[in-house]
Formats: sequence, C-alpha cells, structure tokens
Amino acid sequence: MSSLQVALAVLGGLVLAGVVAHGAWQSRKAGGRQPLVRSPKEAPPAIEPTFDVGQPAGPQPEDAGRDEHPSIPPLIPALPVRRQHGVRLDPLIDAMASLVVDNRVSGDNVLAHLPPTRRAGSKPFFIEGLNEATGEWEAPQPGHTYREFQAGVQLANRTGALNEIEYSEFVQKVQAFADGLGASADFPDMLDEVARARELDQFAGQHDAQLACHLRARGAAWTVSYIQQHATRHGFVPGVVPGRLVLPAREEGAPPVLTLQFDPQAAFAEDPNLVAVRNVTLSFDVPQTAPSEAPFEAWQASAQALALGMEAAVVDDNHQPLSAAGFENIGRELQQLYRTLEERGLPAGSPAARRVFS
Repeated sequence: MSSLQVALAVLGGLVLAGVVAHGAWQSRKAGGRQPLVRSPKEAPPAIEPTFDVGQPAGPQPEDAGRDEHPSIPPLIPALPVRRQHGVRLDPLIDAMASLVVDNRVSGDNVLAHLPPTRRAGSKPFFIEGLNEATGEWEAPQPGHTYREFQAGVQLANRTGALNEIEYSEFVQKVQAFADGLGASADFPDMLDEVARARELDQFAGQHDAQLACHLRARGAAWTVSYIQQHATRHGFVPGVVPGRLVLPAREEGAPPVLTLQFDPQAAFAEDPNLVAVRNVTLSFDVPQTAPSEAPFEAWQASAQALALGMEAAVVDDNHQPLSAAGFENIGRELQQLYRTLEERGLPAGSPAARRVFS
C-alpha cells in the first residue's frame, strides 16, 4: 500500500470515527444483495451504497462562506502531476494486422496516407510504425523513417464487442493505407477476432462497476454556488459539463478520481443561484481509476465531509442509508474486483482497462 493510500485510509477512518452512522445495506434488487460488479449495459449500472451521517441540522445556504469544519483536511494531498502517454496498441484488447514495405518510408509520407478517420463503427483503431532509429513502436511522426507498421482495432468497449461489419471496415481502411504506401498487409482471421471480441466483452460486462451515492438536503435546498463552495473546499474543480465538479487525478489527462453531479438544468438557468437543488451524486468509475489514487477512500471521506458541511444525508437510489459496516463490505468486494481485473491483464486505471471500459 502506498503512502497516499495509507494517508487516505487513516483520514477515512478519522472521519468515520467522528460520525455517528446508522442504517442498513440495501440491495439493488428487492429480496437480496447484489454483487458490486454490474454491467453499464444493465439498468441501473452500478451498486449505489449509502451512508446516513445522522448529524444535527447544519448551516443554511447563506452561511456557506464560513468554514464550519476547519479541522477536515483536503481529501487528496497535493502531489506531482504524472504525464499520461499516448495510446499504444495491445494484443490483449486489439485485433492486430502487420504491414511491411520494401523501402523505408518517411513519417511525412505516412501521415499523408493515414485514413482521415480512425474508427471502424464504434471501435477506434490505431496505426503504429517501427521507428528505424529507436526500434520502438510509435504513432507516425514527421522526420522519422519506418519499414514496418502495425494496425489494431479495439475488440470491445462499453458499446459492445467488435462485430463482422466493424472488422471489415477496419480491414478496408487499413488496406487502403497499405496500398498508398506500397505495403503488404497481413490480417488475422475475422471469425477468430470476433470470437475474441465477444469473450472480452462478456468479461467486461461482468466486471464493470461504478460506485455512487447521493447527497440529499435535510433542510433548506442548496444553491449552485453553495454546492460549489463546499466542493471546492475538498479539492473539487468545475468539470467541462455543466452541473459537474470533479476531483482531478494526479496523472495528466487521466479520468477524474471522483465526480460530483447535480441537475444540469440548474447550471443552465439564467441565474443558477435562484434554482433550488436538493440532490447531488458523488461517484467514481472503478475500472477507469487506478487504486493508487485511493478513489474508494476519497469517495467515502468526500461523502461524509460534504454531508456534514451541507446538512445532507447520503442515500442510494431508493433513499436508503448505509451503515459503516456496509462501507466495509463494499470495500472488500472492491478489492476482489481489483484482483480479478489484474489477473485478466486489465488492472483498474491501466491504459488497457480505460480503453475497454470506455
């Protein structure tokens, strides 16, 4: 366990110790508890646990400028940002084709012949060249020279498995690229790759999960600025979508660690602060977020800290609370999911996992 995870685990424990939590674990289906893992193609897409902080009435919206809980530290310590590398082909999740030319080709010539769009239906595909100088596969670059290329189309994502039509479109576009360069192309068998795609899609559907809970106002409704003020105290920043704030990851370009959402109509209102908001949703995407970011600990601590400051109850879709013991159970299931993803070669937060679960 990294020092960040230890620090956040301790913080989560301190916050839990300061909160009186009572409630019951509620399953997504009546009559039984559902596993943590749910496919995004199902409805609802995720287990949505809850936590009722059981606190007395807190400040009203007009008091949002004061720090009612100055002892609560930032949820994610400030650490150096890590740069994210570009997409690389991966035989585990891509159907791969090889291309060879008789003479070296300049990167400028390669770029001139690349397909204008690199999607086959709903699946992205990528073309890489073997840099003659470095011996490394890379996206074609001007000024470099190449004699070998490889192309790959993604086998599955959250839209489903690669199908025969999408594979044929991939072959057509890559063959046109090869013809332009005078290259010979070797493609894998379509039926084999489509079968691999279906198997990967089945695995992904069974091991996709999102953790989400809802903060529900106990007393007076909130204004948009009130929500933003409280979220900002705990490291959230405005997202690119109206009605969304995010807790950024340390890796540049990576998905956010947490997402806090409220009704986008409130953000679009002529005067957002005249619109009453009574519910916000706090979530994180399990396969998209690396455990090193400690998303589970940050998710718990954020829910509890925001609930304290905003006079809110933390509930699920059925407005039912979750006990502290329920959080522990979810944490154990989450660790099992992490292990399963890693055993498959798709550890949460890895480039391959982010591509498949996107």
